[in-house]
Amino acid sequence: MNILLTDAQATFNLGLTLGRTLAAGSVILLTGDLGAGKTTLVQGIGQGLGITEPIVSPTFTLINEYLGGRLPLYHLDLYRLEPQEVVGLNLETYWEGLEVAPGIMAIEWAERLPYKPDSYLSIYLSYHPGGDRQAEITPFNSTAGLIFDF
Repeated sequence: MNILLTDAQATFNLGLTLGRTLAAGSVILLTGDLGAGKTTLVQGIGQGLGITEPIVSPTFTLINEYLGGRLPLYHLDLYRLEPQEVVGLNLETYWEGLEVAPGIMAIEWAERLPYKPDSYLSIYLSYHPGGDRQAEITPFNSTAGLIFDF
């Protein structure tokens, strides 16, 4: 599914819809160039979940956990890591709900993941000259991408 996003607010609104509709255990793998809107999308997800604290990029902390919404939001940024460094994070403990409460997991720079969960929503964000953006949403073993209309 491809969605035209006319500006950053449209990207945020897509996240808002995702935050309102996704179920616990959902994993969102985000890819796209710098400035394509990955963090903006996650900010919308946070608001859609009812999280009131500011959602900030976890580029230096790697993982930010927001627990004050309808579901927890686990926001990861793998930009500064090599795939072999990602292995040591044991991210499967998040998407399998082994050590944390089931929630929504949003991973920026997901192309650095050396492995993926069994079920996830892949979102590739791109932007074009003139300011238009696009989201290419592909569900893998998941119906999550099919539960909302745009």
